[in-house]
Amino acid sequence: MRENIYAAYGVSGAVFEQSEQVLERLASAFQYIEEQAAIKQLRVIRALQKAGFDESALSGSTGYGMDDRGRTALEIAFAEYFRSEAALVRMQFSSGTQVLACCLRGLLRPGDHLLIASGLVYDTLKPTLGPPSGPEESSEDSLAAFGIKHSVVELTSESKLDTPAILAAVRPDTKVVYVQKSMGYSNRKTLYNQEIGDMICELKAKYPKLIVMVDNCYGEMAEVDEPTAYGADICAGSLIKNLGAGIADSGAYVCGKSYLVERVAAQMTAAGVGGEIGPSLGQTRNLVRGFYFAPRVVAEAIKGALHAAALMEHYGFVVSPGPEEVRADIVQRIELDAPEKLIAFCEEIQFASPIDSRFAPVPAPMPGYDCDIIMASGSFVQGSSIELSCDGPLRPPYNAFLQGGLSFVNSRLGVMRAAERLLSEV
Repeated sequence: MRENIYAAYGVSGAVFEQSEQVLERLASAFQYIEEQAAIKQLRVIRALQKAGFDESALSGSTGYGMDDRGRTALEIAFAEYFRSEAALVRMQFSSGTQVLACCLRGLLRPGDHLLIASGLVYDTLKPTLGPPSGPEESSEDSLAAFGIKHSVVELTSESKLDTPAILAAVRPDTKVVYVQKSMGYSNRKTLYNQEIGDMICELKAKYPKLIVMVDNCYGEMAEVDEPTAYGADICAGSLIKNLGAGIADSGAYVCGKSYLVERVAAQMTAAGVGGEIGPSLGQTRNLVRGFYFAPRVVAEAIKGALHAAALMEHYGFVVSPGPEEVRADIVQRIELDAPEKLIAFCEEIQFASPIDSRFAPVPAPMPGYDCDIIMASGSFVQGSSIELSCDGPLRPPYNAFLQGGLSFVNSRLGVMRAAERLLSEV
């Protein structure tokens, strides 16, 4: 038996030994993750080389941010990696919700219909949509208030896209079909890019003019290719998730067809200005460095998720995805069945964090959610979910949504401590 180097951090020999057995079981899965990370790393290097980066382009811009060479080169690199026509990579977006809302406002106009093909969206995006039927009782800033209606097609019982139902739900006024790749605060599974692509093929065969948008948050670099390589017209996500690698201080990206990216850029700034302005404020170096390190960091996060799934499953908890499943994002759901268990789990993740480890997370109301949320995140970047974090809504089945981990050692520590705590309190 290996020495328990985690003993000084509150991990018993029994839990450590079980973790060791889990790692032996996961050896081939870890090797696969490393092989995939190498492929993605080489693609990032090639994308940066094709963009023609030089050291002087990393300094950034101020004011209007016109003619920012580094920003332009990074957007070329993102487009190359995503196999898309264009990209918008900007500090002016501060969250995934913001960039997704900006995309929807750019793509939709009054009288259009939005078809959501993957069930209910994230809680934080619901206020942007407003009620499905129209503007009644909605925020004046919602899509519904501007006469943009939406409808939802639920996933199948196996958490798959229901392509026949999606095709049947298309209306004459449908303009955008929206797919959320990751699970959100739900019991559904994350979608693989191949199954999204299969749906797109059938959809485009019948309705070639429809725009397919993918919310790619948490899914970047979990698979070898991104949704745009499978036929998505546009996709978007946050840089304080996967592609920022814990280095980007803020920002988000949009990748896709040029004319669609231009529409989103006009919503970000103003009509006639679009992506021509937007200072990088000295952050270009961090954005480029985050993109470069993303394959390595995402691999560490996925290893942490696999270990968490296997260890918690061993101790009798329901987990999704299971430890044998190939990952399509970095999120690990663990059903804890009771509010005190969810709180305890999050407290231990917080304790294992490099920042704010002395604080205990407390459930509290959050804008956009219908119940209290507990969030554990001792991160270098506020709200960064590529760093080790865990959150969940205080409602049955009291799911903990574990994500991120810049270092597998750190995520392993957090999960072992959480298992130790739950075992002692059951």
